[in-house]
Amino acid sequence: MATPTDKRQPSILRSLDWWTILIYVALLSFGWISVCGASYSYGETDIFSLATRSGMQIVWIGTSIMLGFVILMLDDRFYDTFSYIIYGLLLILLFATIFNPHTIKGSRSWLVMGPLRVQPAEFAKFATALALAKLMSTYGYDIHKWRHFAVTLAVTLLPMLFIVLQRETGSALVYVAFFLMFYREGMPGSILFTGVAMVVYFVVGIRYQEVFMDSSPTSIGRFTVMMLIQLFSAGMVWVYGHDKRVAWRIGLYCMAITLAAYLITLITGIKLDLVYVQLATTAVLIGYLIWQGLGTRLRNYYFIALFTLGSVGFFYGADFILNNMMEPHQRTRINVLLGLEEDLRGAGYNVHQSEIAIGSGGIEGKGFLNGTQTKLKFVPEQDTDFIFCTVGEEEGFLGSAGVLLLFLALILRLIHLAERQPYRFGRVYGYSVMSIFLFHVFINVGMVLGLTPVIGIPLPFFSYGGSSLWGFTILLFIFLRIDAGRNLSRS
Repeated sequence: MATPTDKRQPSILRSLDWWTILIYVALLSFGWISVCGASYSYGETDIFSLATRSGMQIVWIGTSIMLGFVILMLDDRFYDTFSYIIYGLLLILLFATIFNPHTIKGSRSWLVMGPLRVQPAEFAKFATALALAKLMSTYGYDIHKWRHFAVTLAVTLLPMLFIVLQRETGSALVYVAFFLMFYREGMPGSILFTGVAMVVYFVVGIRYQEVFMDSSPTSIGRFTVMMLIQLFSAGMVWVYGHDKRVAWRIGLYCMAITLAAYLITLITGIKLDLVYVQLATTAVLIGYLIWQGLGTRLRNYYFIALFTLGSVGFFYGADFILNNMMEPHQRTRINVLLGLEEDLRGAGYNVHQSEIAIGSGGIEGKGFLNGTQTKLKFVPEQDTDFIFCTVGEEEGFLGSAGVLLLFLALILRLIHLAERQPYRFGRVYGYSVMSIFLFHVFINVGMVLGLTPVIGIPLPFFSYGGSSLWGFTILLFIFLRIDAGRNLSRS
């Protein structure tokens, strides 16, 4: 039962965070202007007509605002009570969508009901966030216990698996954002560091794989990755093994052995692949870490040894998958991103045209509906995944910076709201919302600028479409309703 902390029940309107709602309305407004600019064709006389994308976007915005109002009218305990039910229903819907006969742009993620198309993956985000909030706020839950963390991962990865089976990899990758929330809730930093390290291995290793050292068979990419694995392992011994002496010993010995092998190749003229020397050194390092674990009885050494072995396995496994299992167009996209290929007529076309559009906007932009690249439809998906290029072309650097500052304000506001939650359920859900928005903005803007892979995810409140706009609105307004109930004590 909820009882007010004072004599009067605080009203929903007074308890709402109006700053966040103001940012939401501003993003919707700028988003509609961007959809107009991206979808407008020369000669159109009515941008409000339902026959145009800009006119339909008004319908999606209106229904989203109505949806937000309905969410605010429900009791905040509704979301806590029915979290698992909502999650289960969305899982069933996601599973059913796998067998959807309608394929749109190679994906089966859309349910087609007459003129209406709905993408369940957009709604699964808030359902998963609610389920995680419910699970992690359960009495006795401890993220440091492997059994509890395994269940948490299962809740996160199950919808991700179903979305991958729908051939919608981009939407599935959004669920990686939940690891930011896990870190806030006590997930060991080593897990987050491991994820970052894997990305570094992949980018550095693949990018410089075909660059060789002094006309020798030693790949600079593989050589660098192996050196990073050894140094990272030494650093983890320092941080988690709490033994600086052993850490220094590992780092110095690994570098000394590699340097000695290099000098031998110079002196003797033998064309030796130094990567094999590093692999042998790393194998000895793993054995040494296990031996340290047996001697000190510290389990951390076993985990560090597992990290070292897993790092080697990941890099060579990723290399094998990239070169032997991926489809040619997928491999080309990665190569274009890493700068190994240009392919301006194929995989790199979207990004190249997007960069031209943004660059042509200059400081102040060309003005509303005056963009040439977007009006002439040079940029594919310019009103959905690549809509930020319209902002850059029509509003210029100043407009783009303003939009990014609005998103930054939203992210910072969500962190503030999450931190003031009196219950773990609200805090976990709040950080989940923040993480999802941060991931979408970072990846979407990054891919438009050619900094991140083109994985096809929308820019919140900007990209055209009802499913994404409804999904983001539900995600945000559930948190606003939970936050509005923070002044109520529970008994």
